[in-house]
Amino acid sequence: MTTLLIVHVGLSLVGIVAGIVVAVAMLAPRIDRGWTATFLWSTLLTSLTGFLFPITQFTPALGFGIISLLVLAPVFYGLYKRKLAGHWRWIYVVGALFAFYLNFFVLIVQSFLKITPLQAVAPTQQEPPFAIAQGLALLSFLVLGFFAVQRFRPVMP
Repeated sequence: MTTLLIVHVGLSLVGIVAGIVVAVAMLAPRIDRGWTATFLWSTLLTSLTGFLFPITQFTPALGFGIISLLVLAPVFYGLYKRKLAGHWRWIYVVGALFAFYLNFFVLIVQSFLKITPLQAVAPTQQEPPFAIAQGLALLSFLVLGFFAVQRFRPVMP
């Protein structure tokens, strides 16, 4: 593994762990500035470091990176510039959870590629266990997003 790959994967895992904390806090509803900053910046840096790998053709990973960056732009703006005022609250929630979902989607893909028991049950990632895992993740994020949009109303200074 190269240093870049280790940094990229490490940032991704930090973003996922922090994303869990941030998502749960959205349901509370509260905002933890430290966890939120860790989640957003590690997710942004995960996407950016993905573009540092040698690019020979367009891949789904590049597409995910581009989408993630496009989604994160209004999330950062809504949180740090607009302080979640008005419609920026739900834009932040939806965007942050979508960026989290993209990272989680990739975690599932990589898990099925790298973890032997998962690879055995879905070697081409077109088998039912892979589809079920991705489907459950998508459904979970949709439900989480629905409730987070309803409940997340933190007081911003």
